[in-house]
Amino acid sequence: MRRREFLKTSATVAAATTLPAVAFAAPASMESPRTVLAINRNWRYHPTKVSGAETPAFDDSKFERIVIPHTNIKMPWHNFDDKMYEFVSTYRRRFKTPAAAKGKRVFVDFEGAMTASTVYINGHNLGEYKGGFTPFSFELTKYLKAEGENVLVVHLDSTERADIPPFGYEIDYMTFGGIYREVSLRIVSPTYIDNIFAAPKNVLSASPFVDVDCFIAAESADGAYSLVVKLSDAEGKEIARQEQSIALNTSPDPSAGKDPETPASPYASTQTTTDPAKHTVTLKDLKNIKLWDIQEPNLYTVHVLLLKDGKVIDVDSRRIGFREAMFTDGGFSLNGKIVKLRGLDRHQTFPFVGQAMPARVQKKDADILRKGLHCNLVRTSHYPQSRHFLDRCDEIGLLVLEEIPGWQHIGPEPWKLVAIDNVGRMVRRDWNHPSIILWGVRINESKDDHDFYIRTNALSHALDTTRQTGGIRYFQESEFLEDVFTMNDFGFPLKKPVHGKYLNTEFVGHTYPTKTTDDDERQREHTLRHARIHNQLASDPQYAGGIGWCAFDYNTHANFGAGDRICYHGVIDIFRENKPAAGFYKSQCDPAEEIVLEPAFHWANSDESVGFSEMVICSNCEHLKFYIRESGNTAAEWKLAAEADPDRKQFEHLKYAPFVIKKDEIDYKKIDQFWGDLRIDGFIDGKQVISKSLSGDGNNKKFTLLPDDEALLADGTDTTRVVLRVTDEFGALRTYADDPIEFTLEGPGELIGENPFSLVGGTGAVWVRAKEMAGTVTLKAKHPRLGSQSVSFRLSAVPSETV
Repeated sequence: MRRREFLKTSATVAAATTLPAVAFAAPASMESPRTVLAINRNWRYHPTKVSGAETPAFDDSKFERIVIPHTNIKMPWHNFDDKMYEFVSTYRRRFKTPAAAKGKRVFVDFEGAMTASTVYINGHNLGEYKGGFTPFSFELTKYLKAEGENVLVVHLDSTERADIPPFGYEIDYMTFGGIYREVSLRIVSPTYIDNIFAAPKNVLSASPFVDVDCFIAAESADGAYSLVVKLSDAEGKEIARQEQSIALNTSPDPSAGKDPETPASPYASTQTTTDPAKHTVTLKDLKNIKLWDIQEPNLYTVHVLLLKDGKVIDVDSRRIGFREAMFTDGGFSLNGKIVKLRGLDRHQTFPFVGQAMPARVQKKDADILRKGLHCNLVRTSHYPQSRHFLDRCDEIGLLVLEEIPGWQHIGPEPWKLVAIDNVGRMVRRDWNHPSIILWGVRINESKDDHDFYIRTNALSHALDTTRQTGGIRYFQESEFLEDVFTMNDFGFPLKKPVHGKYLNTEFVGHTYPTKTTDDDERQREHTLRHARIHNQLASDPQYAGGIGWCAFDYNTHANFGAGDRICYHGVIDIFRENKPAAGFYKSQCDPAEEIVLEPAFHWANSDESVGFSEMVICSNCEHLKFYIRESGNTAAEWKLAAEADPDRKQFEHLKYAPFVIKKDEIDYKKIDQFWGDLRIDGFIDGKQVISKSLSGDGNNKKFTLLPDDEALLADGTDTTRVVLRVTDEFGALRTYADDPIEFTLEGPGELIGENPFSLVGGTGAVWVRAKEMAGTVTLKAKHPRLGSQSVSFRLSAVPSETV
């Protein structure tokens, strides 16, 4: 395809909206010539499209005062209609023009609003941005008032519009509504740094270097311009610096003088290898660089200063990591070593508020996957996700496959142009994250569309030459246009790889949905299905690995899921509480990292249809011993009932195979005499290293509250989860406890969740959100029989927003 044709067919749906400079990823100090100001507080909200609300004089005093991230309506955790959030709403934000804006340009940057945003400033319509998962910006400069208040207004359409991906047919997930990611004002010089792409090169050699592409948006080329680029380590120590003079290009036509065959983005400021806005500064002679990998995710920061006539007029920075990541015919290689990928797909939605969770909660999901389940890979199904989640992936060594919005359906050409634009916005926002190893540039499980996917691949490759592309499909006969063949395969055994670079991206999932309340037979089989898949993946190096469907249960439409608007496909429930299958992923780590022993069953004589038949235990131990004693009698003797080694026959390729113990392998007489307590001891090198006990008396003994955090910021949005559990005397979950828990909240906080809340599978969660006042918040929870528990949170004061 000729470059001119590419530009013509890939033109943006809204010329007024430009790709954001991602300034929110690296806010500068107040002394900086660049100023980034959060405007998340002091918004006014109305759940309708209010006529005339875009005019500055409109009286919004009766609107609700809200803080962003914000959901347009709070919902039950299940059994609700998606039409509840499918409406047009109105957001208003008043602010005075900051003094720093004099003589500069001012942009408003939205990180994410669902789904189509029509933005006004002081009554002027700036345009409509179509897309709920990608960032967008509008320039406010010429409409701002030097004195008095400005009024920023968003009419937000959260309906499922057929002209915007992923909509147009049906999708197996809910998108919800609201300005659910942060908003900021960005104040920059007339000529400023539009974006930075720092690409480490030759990282495995003795002389690694970094090509830093600096994209300069220039109103004029008057004066002498130069760039200073610095690299600092995690402690802030400068380890490299380079200064370089540049000649600015203000040509309005990005294709002028370029190779007509070179593919490009639809934007004049979007980066390609021949973009006149791009100026590359190379940092050489780097010594003692520490690599970024999944065990030691070492991070560095690139700082860029733009100078005019020797004076700094703009600064920006990006965090990076030095690593070599590529898919090969022999698997996935990280820093020259083959790593078998083991991960889960993630929807970023949550109970009660949909997508509108702040940084702390987004980061917690990454911790659950990497530190809780020891996964080394996550796929952002099926859309770009929160920058906070990706930042945390960088920090803890969780690899990422990020993909564009979509689910099976491909719309007409205008729809495709939005999807192509999504590719550009995704790559430009996230190309500095070392955790991201693969761009997903195909609509999930869509049919082949040669011309469309030629364009999505061409754009991704033009923007980022350092990463490969993949495209999630469900049939092996699919046309292979990407670099890696990424395949959803829900059968067993899996299909053999048909291409050298081959990654399984979904399995199990909808073929075996499992609830926390399901009986032992289903919990056991759910666990074993995930284990069987990973055993096969380990059998052939051509499988780069696999990503199970999926991490967390999620809300869905009526024609999917279990009839209550939930897909129970996760190995973790919607409240982020583990199901037994999660124990398999958790167990696949080296014992030096964590010694794991996770029973994949409830301890009950007749939880199965024909009585107790077998146990499955996921563990990285070498040997297990099983003991039984009379329930409730702490003085009773523990009697050895069985011993077991990992099931190498069924799972010959797994380093840490599950333990499978049949009924006839247990001294069952000890159980026939009394259904007693069970204790499992784990051994490594002949030494006991772990023990777990399960009660056999069938009673709920303890009620506990487990907060993820006990300190929050009083910014009106900081939030943390509080897990509720009913357990036996040993701390094991009582799966059939469904008691209603009543809450009382005291202090400057808000309860996110139902009150009372009925436990599901012996557990559940609510979230506590800080208000805008420092102090102490106390959450009290009352169980109808097991008494009350309470947790307190310290809320620290934060500076007020300055506009």
